[in-house]
Amino acid sequence: METTTAARRLAQITATVAVAAAAVLGSAGVAAADEWPPIPTEPSPLAPFDNQNFLTPTDLDYWNPFVSANRLTSPFGTANRIVCTGFHGVLLDCWQADQNGQPHKLVKLSMDFPGSLGASLPGGGPGHFVYPGFIPGS
Repeated sequence: METTTAARRLAQITATVAVAAAAVLGSAGVAAADEWPPIPTEPSPLAPFDNQNFLTPTDLDYWNPFVSANRLTSPFGTANRIVCTGFHGVLLDCWQADQNGQPHKLVKLSMDFPGSLGASLPGGGPGHFVYPGFIPGS
């Protein structure tokens, strides 16, 4: 009788773990939409603004390490709306709309790869922003 109870309990635990794992793995591929950055109620140098001024992989200068410019790696290029915040010409954060117009915060890489000269510029220079979860060529 104890063996049957232990087997039943093991089956319940296994089923619970399987359901939890399915829920976690099933939701991993779906990126939740973020929100556009809030507009400050008072004048601020960090007010969000629309920005299309990025080099994308289709631009030859994107690949030139001696060009210090903001880069964007995204499945949409610069075709979809991009909103950024910045200070003294340095972009801090950016968001891009998906195909349904929902905003997603772009991931800012720690360096402007493949650019190599911008780190010595004020504020660390230009940045490289990547659409969340985007893997080029896939």
